[in-house]
Amino acid sequence: MDASAGSFVAVRRLSGSDRAAAFHHSSSAEVVTGSSAWIGRGLSCVCAQRRDSDARLSFDLTPTQEECLQRLQNRIEVQYDSANREHQEALRALWCAAFPGTELRGLISEQWKEMGWQGKDPSTDFRGGGFISLENLLYFARNYPKSFQELLRKQNGDRAIWEYPFAVAGVNITFMLIQMLDLQAVKPRSLFGAVFLKLLSENDQAFDILYCITFKLMDQQWLDMHATYMDFNMVMKSTRRQLERELLIEDIQRIEDMPSYRLLAR
Repeated sequence: MDASAGSFVAVRRLSGSDRAAAFHHSSSAEVVTGSSAWIGRGLSCVCAQRRDSDARLSFDLTPTQEECLQRLQNRIEVQYDSANREHQEALRALWCAAFPGTELRGLISEQWKEMGWQGKDPSTDFRGGGFISLENLLYFARNYPKSFQELLRKQNGDRAIWEYPFAVAGVNITFMLIQMLDLQAVKPRSLFGAVFLKLLSENDQAFDILYCITFKLMDQQWLDMHATYMDFNMVMKSTRRQLERELLIEDIQRIEDMPSYRLLAR
């Protein structure tokens, strides 16, 4: 990937793999008003433009919500450190979960491109999302392996010739969720963030689960929109709009109550 060019590397499908019928969800034509910002080595993420009315919103938190938010913020602040043994082991674990039975020749290897990293050293791609983006991918692989493998291998639907790179898209999703939910603020400044913190106080894994929901939803939007790599930003905007709608559904009491949660398969 060339950061100065402001684009990500598309992945070309070299063979016609499984073309299973896609599970159609809600309309994917709607997009959210926003602007694109490049993070890390050129990772594209959709960042919503804040309306004047939004800037005045403020939500008080319960002590439990404050504790949950602080724990999540502590995770967000951790940068990936290629010299940290825990981080190294997490990266190896991700490979093992993605390609069981295939030996990894090294933490710096051309093999990583098979997962959709930009080069042979994945650590350079974590600059935009931090260590939590690796944790998110690993959580997805371990808890929803069927969905993870379907997305990694692009097994479902009528795929584009040039596909989005799986791993880089995952880092984008982590960053987008942090921005959408305003998770680096002292307290939420949007209704979406306030609703999410209620869900987080019910389940401390809510962010990781929401990540999995978002990844699967993004892929479904990609298929519904017959997207190719030039449409990535538009797909992310559409995905964000759908998430925002679902978070505002009145009877959402748990993260698992979100309609798009049903897209996930273990």
